Amino acid sequence: MDKNRLEAFSDGVIAIIITIMVLEMKVPLEPNLAALKPVLPIFLTYVLSYIYVGIYWNNHHHLLKVCRHVNAGIMWANLNLLFWLSLFPFVTGWMGENHFMPLPTALYGVVLLLAALAYYILQNRIVAEQGRNSKLAASIGRDIKGKLSPVFYALGIVVSFSAPLVASCIYTFVALVWLIPDRRLARVAQTER
Repeated sequence: MDKNRLEAFSDGVIAIIITIMVLEMKVPLEPNLAALKPVLPIFLTYVLSYIYVGIYWNNHHHLLKVCRHVNAGIMWANLNLLFWLSLFPFVTGWMGENHFMPLPTALYGVVLLLAALAYYILQNRIVAEQGRNSKLAASIGRDIKGKLSPVFYALGIVVSFSAPLVASCIYTFVALVWLIPDRRLARVAQTER
């Protein structure tokens, strides 16, 4: 399969995910600020999820730019990532509608954790295809952010049962860490052109 086709498919799925998330938000019926108060948790959860989906889209783009060949393992790893990302609208709505209650907040963390693991698998499949001595493998290096993020997600999941707002802060912290795109992949993509 052509990697451009895989990237276009992934971009389409991610666009649909974002669209579903925003369509799940209900518009207040009253034209005053007080009407916004009940939807504030929903909006905040949407913003966090939008940032996460944007981070995955950005890093996925850079990752596929350095990918030279797509094989069945990469295609399945990509579908695995898209599956977990496709659950973002559900967990976003559930956590927001229930005002950060423990179980929805924990499930939100579970989806974040599994999406991170799926991205790690995809990244490793692409490295395996290109070889352990490739520029991509060298650029990823120790990948400290990629290895610490699942630890923070797991911590957030555990904390969510006693302090769901703290868990939400942990999830937000990880998103803020990832807001800066992974420049290692961008540099490799530029040298591969």
